Amino acid sequence: MRNLLDDYALISPLRYRNIWLKLSVVAFGLIIGVSSVSPVTPLFIALSMGFATVFFGKTPPKFYLALLLAPLGFAIAGSIVILFFFGSGSEVFSFEVFGYRLTANAGGLEMAVLVISRTLGGMSCMFFLALSTPMIELFSVLKRSRIPDSVIELSMLIYRYIFLFLDVAICIKYAQTVRLGYTGLRRSLYSIAMLASTLFIRSYEQGEKLYIAMNSRCYDGKLTLLDTKRPIRVSEAVLTSVYAIITIALFVR
Repeated sequence: MRNLLDDYALISPLRYRNIWLKLSVVAFGLIIGVSSVSPVTPLFIALSMGFATVFFGKTPPKFYLALLLAPLGFAIAGSIVILFFFGSGSEVFSFEVFGYRLTANAGGLEMAVLVISRTLGGMSCMFFLALSTPMIELFSVLKRSRIPDSVIELSMLIYRYIFLFLDVAICIKYAQTVRLGYTGLRRSLYSIAMLASTLFIRSYEQGEKLYIAMNSRCYDGKLTLLDTKRPIRVSEAVLTSVYAIITIALFVR
């Protein structure tokens, strides 16, 4: 519970930068990175976004690298399949597994590297946004984008109670563990069933309490969202323009 993305976003210096500029940078990086046919451009985007997140956003490098490991693992697993079963061209290397010969060719290697680079570029953009912008500010952007209020409010409540119920589930899990509730398969299954049933009851109780609390505060069907205006600085505009020019130059070369 100490390593939530929103916790780092709340203390990030990038939080106080113009949110529309950050969204534009992220959208630009995603579109260019996914559209690139060369791994150079997505890798440049990944390095740029990673540098901005760690250097300007003050995100711990160890935590940032740990975040990248999960999507990178999925990308590598998929790239292994692409490497040996897709593409064409000259043979790069081959070996036998249980009497079956696996061969990697040049086309498959290029596709595998491109998939990994695109994954890194896209996830770096998303982590840049997640680690520099709290969710409450993203909800205010959705509200200004004319998204229906009911959708935004449901999203806010769901997002809020995900972490509340996660905290409850962790507390219950710890209590069961110290009482040797997971020492065997039978006890583990019983403990998991008790955890799920208790969490369901707690969820229902919290929903009732929330309903009463909102009604007692004269809830009229709309939640007020504060929108802070932050102008774009000259240095930010120049740095973003340089980044965009270099990225486009790599993309079209």
